[in-house]
Amino acid sequence: MSSPLQQARLYVCTDARTGPDDLRLFVRACYDGGVDIIQLRDKTLEARDELTALAIVADEARRAGKLFAVNDRADLATLTDADVLHVGQGDLTPRDAASLTPSALIGQSTHDRTQMLTAADDPDVDYFCTGPLWATPTKPGRPGVGLDLVRAAALSGTTTPWFAIGGIDEETLPQVLDAGATRIVVVRALTGADDPRSVAQRLRSRLDPS
Repeated sequence: MSSPLQQARLYVCTDARTGPDDLRLFVRACYDGGVDIIQLRDKTLEARDELTALAIVADEARRAGKLFAVNDRADLATLTDADVLHVGQGDLTPRDAASLTPSALIGQSTHDRTQMLTAADDPDVDYFCTGPLWATPTKPGRPGVGLDLVRAAALSGTTTPWFAIGGIDEETLPQVLDAGATRIVVVRALTGADDPRSVAQRLRSRLDPS
C-alpha cells in the first residue's frame, strides 16, 4: 500500500488569509476538494501567530486525513507535530532538518538540474519541488526556470516523489503534464479562487492516475 505522500498529487501553499475563520474555511474547502498537502507559508507572521495559524491547518488536516506542512521552521514543525517540513536551498540542510524533526517528512525546493539531481539522490529528502516554472509574485525577483527542469526530473528515473511548482493553474496545467509532471504545487490558482473547492476538484481530476 502506498504512503500518503506517494499518493499525493495536489499541494497548495497559502498565507494566513484574512484571519483564523477565513483560513479555516479555505483550508477545509481545499482538503474537501482533493488537495493532499497544505503548507502555511507566510513570512509576515511572528512565531506565535504562525503557531496559531498552523494549529488551524493541523486541525483541518487531521479532520480530512490529509497532510500539512511547515515552511522552513523546524521549531514550529516540532511544536505542531507537522507531517512535513519544507526547506529551501538556503535553509537548513535536509539532514539537519531531519535530525531536528525525525517524525516529519522533509521536502526541498530545487531550481536547476544540479539541485534537482542532488535532492533526488539525498536519503534525507522525502520529496522535492522543481521550479518556479514561471515567474510569480510569491517569489519576487526569482525568474522562471521553464519546463525543461520538469522534463529533466521526469527523465531522471528518480523514485523520490516530486512536484512541479510556480505559476501553475488550470490554463498552464496541460503544459506541465505534457512535460512529464504528475504532481503539482499551486498557490494563486486556489488562494485567489472564489470557489477553491471546485477549482481543487478540477485540478485533482486532471492529476489522478487513469
